[in-house]
Amino acid sequence: MGSLRPLNVRAGRHLLRWRTRLGRTTAIRNLDLLAVAVQAKSYRCVKLYQADEFPTRPPVLWVLAFGPADYVRVAVNVQAVPGGWAYYDAGRGRHGYLCPCGDTKQAADQVDALLKHRMFPSTW
Repeated sequence: MGSLRPLNVRAGRHLLRWRTRLGRTTAIRNLDLLAVAVQAKSYRCVKLYQADEFPTRPPVLWVLAFGPADYVRVAVNVQAVPGGWAYYDAGRGRHGYLCPCGDTKQAADQVDALLKHRMFPSTW
């Protein structure tokens, strides 16, 4: 039998999930800022959050890099956190925290590091 979490922790997580779901406009704005920052680093982006194409899906920004043998990618989304919003590696869920949304340069640097690690894993 697993241990039960206190009611306030469960309620807090539930509230963050609802804020993430209802804050679609905020998430898209932050992903657009990140797209500009990573494109300045010569990466390509695919925005999977156009309202008419994916109205019920969480907004996701695919960042692509073309390596020596193949391409690599990182899916980034934005989630509500206590006190604001944060960028996440979408493939890792809540464990894929990258940085707060207020620092787009740091987020672009984190994405850059992830892509380089995936392109050249033996060098890390």
